[in-house]
Amino acid sequence: MKDKNIIWLYVFLAATLVDIAFLIEGDTHSRFFSKPLILLGLILYFYRITRPIASTLLTKSILGALIFSWIGDVLLLWPSLFIYGLGAFLMAHICYIIGFRLAQSGPNGLGQVNFIKSFFFNLPIYIVAAFIFYLINPNLGALKIPVIAYILVIVSMVVTARERFGKCSPASFWQVFIGAILFLVSDGVLAMARFYKDFPESGILIMGTYATAQLLIVMGIRSYLVGKK
Repeated sequence: MKDKNIIWLYVFLAATLVDIAFLIEGDTHSRFFSKPLILLGLILYFYRITRPIASTLLTKSILGALIFSWIGDVLLLWPSLFIYGLGAFLMAHICYIIGFRLAQSGPNGLGQVNFIKSFFFNLPIYIVAAFIFYLINPNLGALKIPVIAYILVIVSMVVTARERFGKCSPASFWQVFIGAILFLVSDGVLAMARFYKDFPESGILIMGTYATAQLLIVMGIRSYLVGKK
């Protein structure tokens, strides 16, 4: 994990700031150039720092999540392709679930899970997701089933991140967990802006929390890999 790889994080940061600037200016056309560059920098960073373990399922799953997220970013530039963007991000969350399960130690079998305790720990996540669905449900129309499936998967992603507590280093846990929460916030704002009520700052909030979420997740996985050395 060489320091020179940090250049790709600067690419990620610069692209994020430029994209948010275009959002503030209402320059939708220029975002076709800035938005795809955001995750491209993060993908290249993660690829570079994990080249020695590129064949592992953990690396492949996280890299797959980033690539599917990049595809989703591009597809969502066209409102008419929303359902396909949703599908790409659904696949990204599935990849993250696999990666989070692998980036931990300790027993993972069903026999070691206290379902009642786990339910109450995860209850705030369930309540937030249910509240968002309650607000957007009347306007979903034909998208109701795909959106329900997506909500279930992203909630599972956040829950999987929370359940890493005590099974990895504190730095790795908190980075990944906060990143997962911010991902849920970003998607929640996006859903409410599209299906409930939009507001002027929604785009900035969506992209700000989304970019931060992806960065924190990548750095959390990096912390896990560093801790294993």
